[in-house]
Amino acid sequence: MQVRGYRDEDLEAMTAIWNEVIEDGEAFPQEELLTADTASEFFSAQTHTAVAEEDGKVAGLYILHPNNVGRCGHIANTSYAVLSSCRGRHIGEQLVKDSLIKAKEKGFKLMQFNAVVESNIHARHLYERLGFQQIGMIPEGFRMKDGHFENIYLFYHVL
Repeated sequence: MQVRGYRDEDLEAMTAIWNEVIEDGEAFPQEELLTADTASEFFSAQTHTAVAEEDGKVAGLYILHPNNVGRCGHIANTSYAVLSSCRGRHIGEQLVKDSLIKAKEKGFKLMQFNAVVESNIHARHLYERLGFQQIGMIPEGFRMKDGHFENIYLFYHVL
């Protein structure tokens, strides 16, 4: 598996992976699915977008961008998505590691995650294993697809 910058020919697979996570309703705050038109604009607008390619197919991706603007613009934020049929093979770990390197290359000083859902145990354990620090919890900060609310956690990592 290799992690690399995305190419236009990856967009269809990237859109399917991203939309799968949105449809699951368990990790991303977005509710609107990407279309071919909106996906191209969305992914190209990021500071960096990368894919995990395995056996010639896109298995996952991440988007990297500032977490805020101006005086807080040195803090990065990243979202990760792995195709459900490819989960459990450490693709997410490779995406996170690559994003930390890329964020530092792009001049960011910190990485911050604003809303890691409490039930997303695998992501929370991965972030902690890779040196992220949990800095807080927002009670019932995430509305799950079925309508119930879960706590969300904030994490950061010095680059």
